[in-house]
Amino acid sequence: MPWKTTNKEEQRYELVRQMRSDVAPVSELCREFRISRQTAYRWRRRFQAKRLAGLKDRSHRPARVFGRTGRLWLDRLRRLRKKRPTWGARKLRHRLGQRFGRTGVPAVATLSRWLKRWGLASGGRRRKPGPVVIRRAVRVSRHCNEVWTVDFKGWYRTGDGTRVDPLTVRDLHSRYGLKIGLLASQSVASTQREMARIFRQHGLPERIRCDNGPPFGGGGPTGLTRLSAWWVKLGIKVEFMTPGRPCENGAHEQFHRVYKAEVARYPVKDLTGQQRRSTEWLHDYNHERPHEALGMKVPAQCYRKSPRQLPTRITPWIYARTWERRWVKGNGEISWHGIRRFVGEAFVRDYVGLKPVRRGVWEVYFGPVLVGELREDESGGIRLAKYRHQK
Repeated sequence: MPWKTTNKEEQRYELVRQMRSDVAPVSELCREFRISRQTAYRWRRRFQAKRLAGLKDRSHRPARVFGRTGRLWLDRLRRLRKKRPTWGARKLRHRLGQRFGRTGVPAVATLSRWLKRWGLASGGRRRKPGPVVIRRAVRVSRHCNEVWTVDFKGWYRTGDGTRVDPLTVRDLHSRYGLKIGLLASQSVASTQREMARIFRQHGLPERIRCDNGPPFGGGGPTGLTRLSAWWVKLGIKVEFMTPGRPCENGAHEQFHRVYKAEVARYPVKDLTGQQRRSTEWLHDYNHERPHEALGMKVPAQCYRKSPRQLPTRITPWIYARTWERRWVKGNGEISWHGIRRFVGEAFVRDYVGLKPVRRGVWEVYFGPVLVGELREDESGGIRLAKYRHQK
């Protein structure tokens, strides 16, 4: 014989029926049905008011929503939109305010949301995805000047209150500290000038490892900024760390901890004195401090200057004859068949190459770096390349 099954409404009716017939005390009925006495009396009141309809579940929707757009304003918006189908939310709100007064008129975001909900507006254009490029994981340095690590140690103030941002550069293989430059800010211009001094003194590395934040990395195509794009122009490969994995530059972070403990925590009076003290400390770090990773040698015993010199003049990129070449203007745009197409501000005042892929489709390169994809049937910006780190 199958078990009898009852739904919630039948259980509530049986509870109310037994309460009305006084077959048992209410406390015993509540224990049997596993509910509180307040719940039992509530269902009895609802049954007395609406009979069986009162035993059904009620909607949990609030009776009143504060800040909800009134039906009157929605009707006005719908009528005005039908008259002006090409107007956006800003123009519609302005006209509603002129016609019905500014008091109570919904916000632009609210009007835009209702237009999208009604299917009367498609929203902003979404840029279609470009090619996906997989970045290799950071590599182990096998010789001097193969990988330099660059970073900014957290800013601090000198004794007179001057803020300094220490730019630190090291050779990964030998642990040799190339420079600690106390800059006034982390701007691209000041960082580039300091990096140029380091290149003149120590030569050029094969790669530079840095994080994804400014001034080294940015949110544009390829993650390059004007600073890191300048490195690429010098023939240096830029090696961005995987976001959220500072361990990939752990040796540099350890260098920062030692510098903070011995120098930055006890600054001298002014910037000149603090820079002199930082330079003296770096000399001691390179020539006196032994490193376990080097077999207790000092970094100066392992480091050799790079034979690659900083060029006095950087020539524009030269691309294959079958490619198109376009000059990137100051706003990051190129001119393509009379139409402006945005490429990226990191490549300003230089040439990008356009490699033909198929009819109407071109791959955009900044030297060896793939920037994105240009399609002749589209307007506005190009389809930017998406760079992902290798897992």
